[in-house]
Amino acid sequence: MTKRWGMGLIAVLALTASTVTGCGSHHEATPEPTPTVSASAAPAFDPSLPPARAVLALVPQDATALSVTDFDQVRAQYGAEPGAPGFWSQALKHSPLLSTDMLRPVARQLHGFTPDDVSWEARYSGSGSKSDGWILGFSRTTDMAAVQKAVAAGVGPLGGATVDAAHHLVTSTALAPTEHRWSQLPGIVALIGPEQQSTYVARGCLAGDTQGQRLQPLDGYAVSFGETLATAYLGTGRDDLFLRMRLGDKMPAFTRVFTHGASDPSTGRIGFTMTDPVDAAQQALRSKLPFAVCAD
Repeated sequence: MTKRWGMGLIAVLALTASTVTGCGSHHEATPEPTPTVSASAAPAFDPSLPPARAVLALVPQDATALSVTDFDQVRAQYGAEPGAPGFWSQALKHSPLLSTDMLRPVARQLHGFTPDDVSWEARYSGSGSKSDGWILGFSRTTDMAAVQKAVAAGVGPLGGATVDAAHHLVTSTALAPTEHRWSQLPGIVALIGPEQQSTYVARGCLAGDTQGQRLQPLDGYAVSFGETLATAYLGTGRDDLFLRMRLGDKMPAFTRVFTHGASDPSTGRIGFTMTDPVDAAQQALRSKLPFAVCAD
C-alpha cells in the first residue's frame, strides 16, 4: 500500500530515525612486527561518527558504490556480546547484512584477536579494479599488534593491507589523498542517515523502467537498513519522491519485501517496512531498487 505524507509516514520514518544508536607458517628469526599508522587516514577519519558517515573519509572518489555493515548494531538487536554462541546463525537468517565479516573463514589463523573484534566492515567498488577495496573497523579493545602480525603474515584477505593502529582500522590498500575521497562530495555526505545495521550508498542512478513517469535526475542515493525498516535517501528539493516510491508497485519481487511505502519530500526520504530484511539487503546489492532508476 502506498500513501502520501501522513501519520503512517511519520511512524515509519520516525521509528527509522530512532534506531540510532588454523596457524600460519613460523620463521624463528622473524622479529615481531610493530603496528604502523597510515599517514593519510589520521587527518580525516573521525571515529566518533557513525561508521557509514565516518568511512566516507576513506573511500576513494572513483568508487561508485559503498556498503557498510555495522556488526555492533546487529549484535545489539540480539543482545549478543562478541563471540556469543548462535549469533551468526541468527544474523544470517534475519538481519539485513551487506557483508558477513570477511575474517570469519580464516578465524583459526588469527592469533590474539578474532573476527568478532570487527565492529564494522565496509566494501567499495567502481568501474575498475583500482576502485575496489574494503575497510575494517576494529573495536577499541582489539590488540592491533596482533592484527598487524596477521597482516604481515598475509593471513587470508589481510595480505597487503594497511593498518592504522591509532584509529583501529585496516584498509585493503593505501588511501588516496584526502581531497580525493567521498568525504569531499557534499551530495553524497548529505545522503547518509542515522546509524543503522547496514547502509548502501551509490553514486548515479540505476537503469530501469520509469513507467512513463516524469522523474527528476538522480545523482546518487543511499538506503539504510534497520531491524524492520528501510529508508531510502534521495536528497532534498525533489518533487518526484511519491512517483519514485510507486515505481515498485508492479514488481512482485520488490513488493514482497518492501511494503507500506511512505515518502517525505521535506527530507528526501522514502520509508518501507521490510518483510524479509535479508532479501531487502540483497536487492540493494543487486541494484534491484526501482525508486533509484534514472530519469528518461
